[in-house]
Order: sequence, then C-alpha cells, then structure tokens
Amino acid sequence: MAITISPEQIDRIVWNQHQDPFAVLGPHLISQNGKTSTWVVRAYLPNANAVSVILPEERKEYPMEPSHNPHFFECSFECTTEMSELINYQLRIKEGEHERVTYDPYAFRDPKLTDFDVHLFAEGNHHRIYEKLGAHLMEVEGVKGVYFAVWAPNARNVSLLGDFNSWDGRKHQMRKGGNGVWELFIPDLTVGAAYKYEIKNSEGHIYEKSDPYGFQQEPRPKTASIVADLSRYSWNDGDWLDKRRHTDPLTQPVSVYECHLGSWLHASSAEPALAPDGTPEPVVVVSELKPGARFLTYRELAARLIPYVKDLGYTHIELLPIAEHPFDGSWGYQVTGYFAPTSRYGSPEDFMYFVDQCHQHGIGVIVDWVPGHFPKDGHGLSFFDGTHLYEHADPRKGEHTEWGTKIFNYSRNEVRNFLVANALFWFDKYHIDGIRVDAVASMLYLDYARKPGEWVPNQYGGRENIDAADFLRQVNHLLFSYFPGVLSIAEESTSWPMVSWPTYVGGLGFNLKWNMGWMHDMLDYFSMDPWFRQFHQNNVTFSMWYNHSENFMLALSHDEVVHGKSNMIGKMPGDRWQKFANVRALFTYMFCHPGKKTMFMSMEFAQWSEWNVWGDLEWQLLQYEPHQQLKYFFSQLNNLYKSEAALYTQDFDQAGFEWIDCSDNRHSVVSFIRRAKGSDEFIVTVCNFTPQPHSHYRVGVPEHGFYTELFNSDAKEFGGSGMGNLGGKWADEWWMHNHRYSMDLCLPPLGVIVFKLDRQKTEEARKAIVQNIMGGNN
Repeated sequence: MAITISPEQIDRIVWNQHQDPFAVLGPHLISQNGKTSTWVVRAYLPNANAVSVILPEERKEYPMEPSHNPHFFECSFECTTEMSELINYQLRIKEGEHERVTYDPYAFRDPKLTDFDVHLFAEGNHHRIYEKLGAHLMEVEGVKGVYFAVWAPNARNVSLLGDFNSWDGRKHQMRKGGNGVWELFIPDLTVGAAYKYEIKNSEGHIYEKSDPYGFQQEPRPKTASIVADLSRYSWNDGDWLDKRRHTDPLTQPVSVYECHLGSWLHASSAEPALAPDGTPEPVVVVSELKPGARFLTYRELAARLIPYVKDLGYTHIELLPIAEHPFDGSWGYQVTGYFAPTSRYGSPEDFMYFVDQCHQHGIGVIVDWVPGHFPKDGHGLSFFDGTHLYEHADPRKGEHTEWGTKIFNYSRNEVRNFLVANALFWFDKYHIDGIRVDAVASMLYLDYARKPGEWVPNQYGGRENIDAADFLRQVNHLLFSYFPGVLSIAEESTSWPMVSWPTYVGGLGFNLKWNMGWMHDMLDYFSMDPWFRQFHQNNVTFSMWYNHSENFMLALSHDEVVHGKSNMIGKMPGDRWQKFANVRALFTYMFCHPGKKTMFMSMEFAQWSEWNVWGDLEWQLLQYEPHQQLKYFFSQLNNLYKSEAALYTQDFDQAGFEWIDCSDNRHSVVSFIRRAKGSDEFIVTVCNFTPQPHSHYRVGVPEHGFYTELFNSDAKEFGGSGMGNLGGKWADEWWMHNHRYSMDLCLPPLGVIVFKLDRQKTEEARKAIVQNIMGGNN
C-alpha cells in the first residue's frame, strides 16, 4: 500500500521527537464520499511484528503493514463509521509468541484539559489543578482508562513509562498542549499501575521523573508514581466537619501532640501488617531500624496512637510531614511527592482511615507542610523539564546551601498554583484540620542563611521576599475561604510583622504563629540553677510584653530534643526529683500562659535520650513510677486546660490576662489571672520556680470568697512532695497587689498551683453567715 505520510514525520515518531504524535498516529480521515469514509490508522509499536485493526461494530479486521520502519504500521479502509465511533477500534498486536488486543491511545484525540483550565493554571488560580494534572481514572466514549497530564513547558518531548509498556518511552508519546501541558489517555489502565514521565530537553538529555501531582508513590527506594483513586474511601466524619466549619478554633482549647509516625513505635517484622480485608500487606524493611523491626501501618497507628493521645487528653495530633520523601533521616522535610501520603505506612486509603478515626475519636489532625524548599533527587522537581522549572535558575535565589535543597520560584504563576493547590488538596481529599508551615522565615528573607554577596535584593533593594509573602497570603486567604474553622500555623522565628493577622489588613493570614521567643526564654530559664533564676525574671515575664502582637502557639517541638540539645528532662538542673519537678512546673506554666500548645512525643513521660528517628520512644521507662506519674500528670493537665474556659477562650485578647505580681524576682515567684470570654470566671495561677517552699505567701485576688485549688504540679500523685493548700483557701480582706483581697498560700517547691473562685461555696458561706446573724438577732 502507498505510504500516506512523509518519512520525515515517521522518523520524528520513531526517534521520539514529535510534540504532537496525534498528528501522525491514530485514525485519520483520508476522504469522504457520501456516507462512506476512507480512513487510515497508524501505530508505532517497537516490539510488534504483526498488527491488525479490529472494527467491532462492523465485525471486520484489517491487517496493518510496516511503513518506512519495521515497527511503524498503517492500514487504510473504507467504512461507514462516524469519527466518534471509530474511537472504539482495537489493535491486535503480536509480539513474538504473545498476542494481545487493546484500544489505541491515539484514537482518543480530544484534549481533556479545557482552555479554561489552562487559562486558570497559567495565571496561578486553578485551585483544584490536582484534579486535572497528574493521573486520573476516566471513561471516554465507554472506554475506561487513565488520563495523564504533566506541566513541562520547556521539554522537547514527554513520554509515559510504566509496567504497561515495559518502561519504553517510545510507546506512549504524549502531546503538548496549551501552556506546556503534555497529555495522553491510556485505555484499559487501572489503579495500581506504576508510572513515570520520560522527559527530554532541547538537547535530547533524558530525565525520568515521578509525577509532581501523583497521588501515590512506590515505597522507597523505588521512586515511580502509582495510579490511585482517591474517591473510593467512604468517610464517616460528617458531623466533625460540620462542627469545625462553625467553630472558631482561636476560642477553643488546642493542645497538640507532635508526632513522627515512623519512630513513635515499631512493630515486629515477624508480625504481618494486615489490609482491611485481612490479607497480609507488604512489609517495609528499613535497614537502619533495629533488627526485626518494621514501621506500623496507618491502620495500626489508628488502633494504637489515637487511644494513647486521647487518653493523654490532647485535642490534636500534629504529624511531621507525611508527604512522600525518599530519605527517612530527613524526618519528612525533603518532599518529592507533594500530593502523595508516604507509602511507608500504607496506601492513600489507609491514611484516610487514620484521619477518619481521629475525627471519630474527637481528635483533629495537623500536618506539617513544606512549601519552602525541595530536594535535588533526580526523580523529583529539581530541573524537572531539563530547565529550572520549579526553582530559580540563579543559585543566589534558588538554592539553600545550608540544607542542600532548592527554593521554589514563587514569582512563577504555575509554581505558585502547584503549592496553593497542594495546601488545599490535603484539606479537600484527606479532611485534615490544619497545616503547620515549616521554615517560614527561610521563605520570607532573601538573605536567609546567606552571607553578603550571596543573595539578590528585591526590586526595592530590601531583603524581603515579596513574592513569597504574597504567596503565603494567597494560600491562607483561600484556605479559610474554602475551609473555615481550620488552622494555619506558621513556624516563623523572626519579628516579621502581622504574621497571624488577616490578609485584608496586610497580614500574612495565618491564624497562629509559633512563639519561638517564649520557647528560647523558657528553656534558657529552666536550664539554669534555680538560685540564678532571680536574676533572670525577665525570661518568664517578657513574653507578655509582645503576646498580643500575634496569635501565638507555645511550642516545645522536635527541634528542641535533637542535635545535642538533650531531651526535656535532661535540660533540667538538680537531682532527679528536681528534674521532674522542673518539668512539671514548666508545662503547668505553659498550659496556663496565653496561647495554644504544642509538645513533642516522649516529653509526656520524660524520655531521657534525644529523639532518634530510627528507634522507638523509650517506652520501657513507663515501668518506673516517676515516668508513670509524669504521664498521668499530663493527662490531668490537659483535662484542666480543656475544662476551664479561662485558659483558652481569650488567649489573644488583652482582657484575658492580668499580672498579679511579676516582680518578685527575689523568690522567683510570679502570679497572674486568666479570664474567660463572656463570663465572670477567672483562674489564678501562682508559680514558684525555686526548690524553696514558701508558707504564708500572700497573693492578691480580685474577689472575696473560697478559691479551690484545681491543680498542683507538686501533688503526690504526680511524684511531688504533696505540699499544698488543703484543697483551697479563703481570700481575706487584706489589700495586696492592688487588690482588695488576698490569699495566704503555701507555695510548694518548684511548683505551680492553679486556683478558681468557687462561687457556689462562697454564696453558701455568705448565706450561712447571714442566717447566723439573723438568728442571733432573734
């Protein structure tokens, strides 16, 4: 038969140099005479030695002949089939002794990405671009398959690689569409197929990349993406989401248990992990773990971690990044799969189950999010299409030399869209309740961790990264627009103004910011010998000078128990009793101080060793009474925090806090009042930060009556001395600390005590006194 296309066009397909393979391959109308049409079908099948076209509607089969190249086949035929019906033709392919029948990907010619999708993506405003780019199950003209789309505007060619084509980039060449998006629909493909993109730059250099928008990746050290269906899981957290939508988290208790799933607890590798249907799942072997250990799965963690956190009384679990990352030792902060929960612990559905179970047990889920940088791994975003696509080309802007990572180019609309959509994605598809944005300071400053001459000023000559600030505002504005009631928390360590202020007044739009200043001040203070604390009272009180400039979260995180810093109990001075007492005093003060709370796993039972990402927490310590008592202390402290509105409803309102006395540095004692919103309830907290107890220590209070001792960090059940105030104290009419009334207290050593006015008991006493007086008059 005569060749219907030029040899040059065929060569471009054979050598994988054609940006629109649909112009050559698939069905093409040659002529039409009335209802009869003449068609030619072309296919390039590198391993085939015989191919034929099957027309099921006409029950005919036409053999294809090689043209110009032994693996480039074509045939022409006449039929009465319309173009839309011709999509359903099939190819019978013989490859050696094997034969298969399949639909032709190049018969599905209509682009699935609309012009409007491309337009929104190009301007950075396609908020659900993850539903368009990536790999998506789809049915086209009655044929099921997977649609692939990837942004690689500077690539010469892009092909799909996978088990379905023996990882041969010649077999599934993609078409370049608007704004540099390459696409292809592959029929008959389904969930579980592993794939990558083979990308060639203008010089023909080949890069094999996992999918930036892929929903799942192979367990490392493999790096391919996996086709996943995120719509199959049936959620049961509708009530939780509805309540969240109508709740202001800033007026609620927020006590966060920060956790790294891979090192909280391990299982025995001899113990099989089970899928929901009871079948064994593959075990992820990690050579760095102790022999015979393996990771717990998301479902196993749901069964073990959630009850543990609930028993401790926390309101939220914060997960160190669970987006896919290649190296366990990065703790998850060097992400390669931004849309894929790590396969270390199971499938996307397994992670959905974990979040769902958290919600059904009344626990919110916060995920650490890393939009500040990404690693240089060859399968990741770095040099994605043979150019600096996601990162800046100039290393003075595009590289963190300290971390060995790349910096996102926030000025590029499509890159900004990638990150904005990624933040929304985790709330949309996985129902998470908050993000803790990592390393915000590294994003906001162009000279972050750089010496003079190693950075480029902005257009005004300053060091502020204006593009990054605008990006953060966009993320937070959209996040709270789509998902009211969630949390967006900034780990920001500088004095950048209005980090947690709304975007409409010029803020960055977060609703919480980690209070790094409070953390450093308190750890410095508690690490010193108590005798010297009298000279450093400012460490305790300084945070209230700036407390209302931001919505602060008090965090004692994983960063404080690694790299030679010791764990929390090890930072404390004195003998073992004093170390435990100091820890109890620190955390009680923390929970009574304004601000939401975060603490890292292992602090709740006083692990002595630093956190080790390769090992379990030191659970064996819980066989000893002091560690059991501290764990019980934390459960009671969380219960106190959640039960007293004065401790959380006005964290960010000046009316919620009042010093009673912050100037008694000689005794290292501070006292203050916390007030509830919309109520006359208040809490009195008195802190003694030395081992010296004080009897007859007077503290002024605003009202007369009986003050119940709600909490005493020195209680015997917590491992303390048991010194206290016998359940409470009456306030006398004795002027003290600018208050008409005061209490004569016993302050325990290294202890924090919390009081609340018992109005009922006070009123009953008043009535009894009146009755006695009236009775006496009679």
